[in-house]
Amino acid sequence: MLSIYRKTKEDSKLSLRWKWILPFCMIAILSGNANAQCGIENKAFKGGEFLYYDLHFNWKFIWVKVGTASMSTVSTIYKGEKAYRSNLITRGNNQLDKVFVMRDTLVSYCSENLSPLYFRKGAKEGSRYYVDELWYTYPKGNCHLLKHRIDPNGMVGWAEAEYQDCIYDMMSIFLRARNFDSSKMKEGDNIPMPITDAVHLKNSWLKYRGKEVYTIEETNEKYRCLVFSFIEREDGKNHELIRFYVTDDDNHIPVRLDMFLSFGSAKAFLRNYKGVRSPMTSKIK
Repeated sequence: MLSIYRKTKEDSKLSLRWKWILPFCMIAILSGNANAQCGIENKAFKGGEFLYYDLHFNWKFIWVKVGTASMSTVSTIYKGEKAYRSNLITRGNNQLDKVFVMRDTLVSYCSENLSPLYFRKGAKEGSRYYVDELWYTYPKGNCHLLKHRIDPNGMVGWAEAEYQDCIYDMMSIFLRARNFDSSKMKEGDNIPMPITDAVHLKNSWLKYRGKEVYTIEETNEKYRCLVFSFIEREDGKNHELIRFYVTDDDNHIPVRLDMFLSFGSAKAFLRNYKGVRSPMTSKIK
């Protein structure tokens, strides 16, 4: 299928950086069962989990709240099979709008073993609005993608690609990463994380940075955390895009994300959660 993607001047690095930030997911026109080799046993979450975050930006040396984010994961049926549907919604407030408009809605479907099935992102980022869609199938053990984009100028593009390795999107890789066994990791370990949108396949990976205790300032709650960096290679250089802190327990919930943007720094702090699968044993009483 012929691709008619056309990159515009508005497709700036600033916007691309935001595209990969919040994650660190969904109904379709293709058929096929997810390949087991692209899956992983899920022990971190269950259907009915809801996570809520406050977004902060460093504005003239002062951290100010600039928006909110929420992520939900529910059990559902995808083409007759049990699956998870995840939604991530980010909304900037008037303070952030002065610097960068952000209105993102992400949806994904994954099988029960977390193999990706469908992903959609509708995003208002800066002056750009675009839509990305991905449909996954697994013919003969490969990972096949049908890609669809509506670019900021209204141009519609379709493309197909097939890989011998497993490929993920920014939502399915997040669910997968929550199930990594940290007991087998050593500080400095790198984990390949091939991630795509409807146009680009990213050379990216996670770097494990060890353990820290993180305190939520508003509530003074303390959590034992595992610390990871999401790194992307672009123009011959490595760029750390996100450093995130996940609870050192079976849930692996992100409680803090540090985001390194081309126009400054932003942070996301866990405000509330419900429907978690396991006790929050990482919380220090």
